Amino acid sequence: MERRSFLRGAVVGTSAAAFGFTLWQGAASAAPAQPGPGPYGALGAADANGIQLPAGFTSRVIARSGQTVGSTSYTWHNAPDGGACFANGTGWIYVSNSEISSTGGASAIRFDSSGGITGAYRILSNTNRNCAGGTTPWNTWLSCEEVSTGYVYETDPWGVNAAVRRSAMGRFNHEAAAADPVRKVIYLTEDASDGCLYRFVPTTWGNLSSGTLQVLKAGTGTSGSFTWGTVPDPDGSPTPTRDQVSGAKLFNGGEGCHYANDTVWFTTKGDNRLWQLNLLNSTYELAYDDSLVVGGGAPLTGVDNVTGSSSGDLFVAEDGGNMEICVITPDDVIAVFLRVTGQSSSEICGPAFSPDGRRLYFSSQRGTTGSSSGGITYEVTGPFRA
Repeated sequence: MERRSFLRGAVVGTSAAAFGFTLWQGAASAAPAQPGPGPYGALGAADANGIQLPAGFTSRVIARSGQTVGSTSYTWHNAPDGGACFANGTGWIYVSNSEISSTGGASAIRFDSSGGITGAYRILSNTNRNCAGGTTPWNTWLSCEEVSTGYVYETDPWGVNAAVRRSAMGRFNHEAAAADPVRKVIYLTEDASDGCLYRFVPTTWGNLSSGTLQVLKAGTGTSGSFTWGTVPDPDGSPTPTRDQVSGAKLFNGGEGCHYANDTVWFTTKGDNRLWQLNLLNSTYELAYDDSLVVGGGAPLTGVDNVTGSSSGDLFVAEDGGNMEICVITPDDVIAVFLRVTGQSSSEICGPAFSPDGRRLYFSSQRGTTGSSSGGITYEVTGPFRA
C-alpha cells in the first residue's frame, strides 16, 4: 500500500485563514502511529488545576458547570462536550455542547484579543444529548444529538440568529461533523457499535436545508478502497440509516472527526482506533490502533474527539483511559500531551484551538464530582509549534 500523504492543516472553519496549510509527505510505510518522544517533551507535575503539562505550558479554568462564567451573569451548562473556536475580530469565541437529555443545547464564551472573557450566552436550547459536532466554512457550529433519532442543528456562535434543525442530514446517533470545502460535503460519524460513516452533499454549498445523505461502502478489512452509496430514507424510520445500503462499512462507535486538505480522520471508541480516509485516491486505513502498538503499553485508549493544529499534529482526547490528550505527529509518532489528574470518572471533550493556534480549549465533562453537574472547561496556553 502507498504511504499516506500527510496533508494536515487548519481546522475547517473560521480559523483556517489564521492557521494556513502545512503539507507533509513521508517515505514508504503503512504502519499505524507508534509511541515515541513527543514534540513537547515529558509531562511535569500536576499544576494547581490538577493538570500535568509539558514545560512552558500553563492552564486555567474558564468555566464550571452550574457557576457563572467569569464576570458574566451566564451560568455554564452541565456535561460540556464537543467544542470549537471561531474568530471574532481580534478575539474569538469558544462554543461547547451540553450532553444532557432533553435540555442539552450549546453555549458560547467570547474572548478579547488577550484572552479575557467578555461574554457568555446560550446558542441552542432544548435539544437532546448534544455530543460533538463541527464547524462550517461559513462560520456556523453544527451541534449533533447523540440519540438513535438524533438531528443536526446549525447554530450561530454569535447567538444572533436562531438555531435551525437540518433534517436532511439524517436521523441517527449523530456524533461529530467535519466540513470538506473541496468536495463540498459534510462528513458525519455515528456513535453505535455497528455505526457508519456518512457524508452529506448539500444541494447548494453553504445551505444545509436540502441535499443527499450517503454512507461509506467498503470491505470488512482495516484498509482498502471505498465508495459512497445514497441512503434512500435519511429519516431513518422504520429502517435505521445504517441498515439501508448494502455493503455499508460498519464502525465500532464513531466519535471525533477532523478534515484537513484532502484527508479525513475519525475515531472509533469501541476498538480504540483512529481511521484515515485518503480522499484523493478513495482509500482508507488505520492511523492508530492500540492493539497494534509494538511492545504494548498503548498511550491512547478510549479515543474520542480529535482536532488538528497548524503544525499538522493531531490532538486526540480520551474518554476515560488516563484522562489524557495525546498528540500524533505527521511522522506517525504518538505521545501524551497532557493529563488531567484526580478525575477518573470523567472524560475529556471538545478540544479546539484558538484562531491563532496559541491556546487549546477542552472540557472534563464530569469533573471532580463524577456527575454531569461537575463539568470543567479549561484553557491551555503555551508554545504550540506552528
